[in-house]
Amino acid sequence: MSTPRIEISLRKIAHNAHTLKDLYGAKGIQISAVTKVVCGEPQVAETLLDCGIRTLADSRIANIRRMRDAGVEATFLLLRGPSLSQAADVVRFADLSLNSDLSVVRELSRHAVEQQSIHKIILMVELGDLREGVMPADLPGAVEQVLKLDGVSLVGIGANLACFGGIKPDDANMGYLSELARDVEVEFGLELTHVSGGNSANYAWFMSTGDVGMINDLRIGESIYLGCETLLREPIPGLFTDAFTLVAEVIESRTKPSVPYGQSGQNAAGDLPEFKDLGDMRRVILAIGSQDVLVSGLIPRAEIEILGASGDHTVVDAREIEYKVGDEVAFGLNYGALQSAMTSPYVHKVVI
Repeated sequence: MSTPRIEISLRKIAHNAHTLKDLYGAKGIQISAVTKVVCGEPQVAETLLDCGIRTLADSRIANIRRMRDAGVEATFLLLRGPSLSQAADVVRFADLSLNSDLSVVRELSRHAVEQQSIHKIILMVELGDLREGVMPADLPGAVEQVLKLDGVSLVGIGANLACFGGIKPDDANMGYLSELARDVEVEFGLELTHVSGGNSANYAWFMSTGDVGMINDLRIGESIYLGCETLLREPIPGLFTDAFTLVAEVIESRTKPSVPYGQSGQNAAGDLPEFKDLGDMRRVILAIGSQDVLVSGLIPRAEIEILGASGDHTVVDAREIEYKVGDEVAFGLNYGALQSAMTSPYVHKVVI
C-alpha cells in the first residue's frame, strides 16, 4: 500500500459519533458534526449520517460542495463567517451559516433573493474568547437589522469558545448565552431553533452542569475523530482515540552519532537546534516531512522518539527496534497533525 498514508477507521468514527449523539441528546442537545478536519470526505460524512446526525458543519464551501456532489443528503452548516466574495456559493451550497457581520448578511440576502431561496442565519455572539461574534450589547440591533432582510431567516444565536483565547465554556457564559436567546425571543417574538453553545470544548461543562438552559446544539469534530475533549485533550470514556493512523515508510536505517558535527548554522526551518550527546544511535529516516504533516503532532505507536524533521524527511531514534528500509512506522495524530495530513495532497487517504 502506498505511503505516506492515513488510515481512517469508519467503524471507530461511527462508534464515537453514535456515543456522543446519545450522550448530548440525553440533555436535549443535538450534534452538528464537523467535517472540516476530514476535508468533507464523503464516506465519513455518510457514516455520520448513518449514526442519526442530520447536520454536517464545515468551514470550507469547497468541502460542502464536495459532499453535495457526492450525493450526501444532509443539512449543511458553514462554520466560518462567509466571505463577501463567496456569498453566492454560500447561499447555493450551504443551508445555514454562522455570521457576525451585517454587511455579509446583506450580501447573503441579495444572493438568496436572486437564487429564489431562503438562507438561514445564526448570529454569533462574543462571550470572551475574542474570535468572531457581535458584542452582547449590539445583539438586539443586529437581530433587528437581519429581520428586515429578504431571503434570509434568523434561526438562532451561537457562540464559540476555547479556539482562540482558550476561554472555557462554563455555567456563567453558557447561562448568559441562554439568557440572550430568551431576550431575543421575547423582544422580537421569535422561536429560535438553534442556540449553538460551542464545540468539543463544551464536554466538561456539559458533564458538570445541572442545567443546559437553552443550549440545544454543539458543533462537534475533535471528540468524534480523536475521542477527546479539547481543553486538556483528555480521552472521553468509552470513545476510540485511534480512529486515524498515519503510516510512513523507512528510507534509511543505520547507526550514526546523536550530535551533528561540523560548523553549525540555521537548519531548513530557520532554527538553531540543540542536541544532547547520547552516543551512537539507530537513526531512521522516514519519507514524510513538514510539507506533508505537522510532525510535532505525531504520536509514535512504537517505543521510538521523533528527533526532528525537514520538509521531506523525519528523523527518528529507533532505540531497540531494528527497522529496515521499506518497513512501515505507524503514528497517532493530534488534531493539528490530522488536519495537516488530511489537507496534504501528498498523503494518501485510505478509508477502512
